[in-house]
Amino acid sequence: MGVEDGLGAPAAAKQVFGERLPLAERFTAMLAEHGVARGLIGPREVDRLWDRHVLNSAVIGERINTAARVADVGSGAGLPGVPLAIARPDLDIVLIEPMARRVDWLTEVVDELDLSSVTVLRGRAEEKAVRAIAADRDVVTARAVAPLAKLAGWCLPLVRTGGTLLALKGSSAAEEITRDRLAVTKAGGGEATVAECGGGLLEVPTTVVLIPRVSPERKAKTRTQRRR
Repeated sequence: MGVEDGLGAPAAAKQVFGERLPLAERFTAMLAEHGVARGLIGPREVDRLWDRHVLNSAVIGERINTAARVADVGSGAGLPGVPLAIARPDLDIVLIEPMARRVDWLTEVVDELDLSSVTVLRGRAEEKAVRAIAADRDVVTARAVAPLAKLAGWCLPLVRTGGTLLALKGSSAAEEITRDRLAVTKAGGGEATVAECGGGLLEVPTTVVLIPRVSPERKAKTRTQRRR
């Protein structure tokens, strides 16, 4: 897992990206050059782009089936959607982002890297227009977007029944599951589990919460309906 000096790709990157490593290197260089100025990453993140962001995102492909239809909610800088698309060109991925300047960035990245399997969609996951385009996905991903309760409400409606919400989380993942269990159920989710991706490759594996979509979203009853 040794790392070359500066922004050089870690040894693990070759295993994760294979022959598409040059695309991952280009994306990382773009983030290093423009990410801070464009408000995509903090200045302290430049020196740890590979392990903390690019590889951390790409390894979630371990949990996604071949040729799956994926939506990445709140894609922002393109994490995890862009590294995932580079590592897994078999996936059909839509990057969902509400902020215009970040949509511009994502469009530039997709064009620069010629990621033909990726579509950029401006909007919020809870909007009807977005749901009309990005619904019935096999997998919906999200990284550093919101607490699990809100995330489930926004993302699970985009997941087909039997599909999965895959949320990248930190050390408090298990606590979030316990705290937000009722909200997840209300949003149509089943039993949430914690898993790790990139074990044996990354010094710190990626922690993810996996939530299956098992039922339709439960709509809140109006006062009139409750009286009946």
